[in-house]
Amino acid sequence: MKTRILGRMGATVSSISLGTEYLIHKPQEHVDAVVHRAIERGINYFDVFFGQGFVRDIYGKAFAGYRDRVMLSAHLGAIEQDGESGRTRDPELAETYLEDYLRRFATDYVDVLFLHNIDAQDDYDTVMAPGGLADLAQRLRDQGKARAIGYSGHTVSTARQAVESGLIDVLMFPVNLGAHGVPGRRELYQSCAARNVGIVAMKPFAGGRLLQKETQVSLEFWQTGGGGSTLEKRDSITPVQCLHYVLSQVGLSTTVPGCADIDQLDAALAYYDATEEERDFSGLLTSFEQYQPGECVYCNHCLPCPQGINVGQVNRLLDMGRFQMTDELSAMYRGLAANASDCIQCGSCEANCPFGVAVIDRMVEADALFG
Repeated sequence: MKTRILGRMGATVSSISLGTEYLIHKPQEHVDAVVHRAIERGINYFDVFFGQGFVRDIYGKAFAGYRDRVMLSAHLGAIEQDGESGRTRDPELAETYLEDYLRRFATDYVDVLFLHNIDAQDDYDTVMAPGGLADLAQRLRDQGKARAIGYSGHTVSTARQAVESGLIDVLMFPVNLGAHGVPGRRELYQSCAARNVGIVAMKPFAGGRLLQKETQVSLEFWQTGGGGSTLEKRDSITPVQCLHYVLSQVGLSTTVPGCADIDQLDAALAYYDATEEERDFSGLLTSFEQYQPGECVYCNHCLPCPQGINVGQVNRLLDMGRFQMTDELSAMYRGLAANASDCIQCGSCEANCPFGVAVIDRMVEADALFG
């Protein structure tokens, strides 16, 4: 299992983790089988946002005896309404539901406590206002009931405000191929990287829509982190390609695909054994209506470089440095086996790039920025 660091929290997480939404109506033995298989395969981060007591009981039993091997997230503001998952902005009620979570999971703390499902500006203002859920989250963290504070949402503008508030350690946000053209997406990821806010990518398959056989795929805002859109696919898309796109983005710590059974879990984990050809998503982006040519997606389809330059990584560091230069970025750049100053402008990378990226110009810019 490949691992990454979850932002400034500093915890080591499996790069592919597990979302649990598609298991909520399954019997106990089914949930146990999927959760235990995930743990056996090295998954150590699980997103469990539900407010319903019966769902918490099922997962509490599934994780019994495994608490020291897993990281659990909870969502502050997630409650039960008429037997379904709902949300509240009442701090007293939200705290009651968190205490209920801790009791049903037989634990003293959660690893990440997310401010739950915030998109509209007025809702953001309510949560962040004095005496609101943000203040409650900080108190709960100070009391040792949460190791880190997170924020979950589906809107770039409010998510970026949360990242730049300095409050949160982790952002949970939709990241997938279908969201590639969402305005402000790259800047949001770069802001996370600059502030060491770890990104937990939800919806890596856009709620399964990207894997459908249909060539025309309609996506809602909650699946993309932007407005609704219609995509025209020329080719089928695999789970491995979806996951490789997600894990190639700046600032990504882990992704939480929803898996309804062991077969779907194994299909996601097949990513680790896939060839570079099987992972390659470069030919897919041009099928999407909102694709903008000239943007580097760090796929390294441009390689090999005769000078040994990792072009995707140099471009990734350049984009992050454009946003905010830090000593850490400079150190990462200096640690590369070859850097932009080694470029001989032979043009082989530009000939190989399927996206029309002006690689040579970007190498010149990177050399000037980091040199």
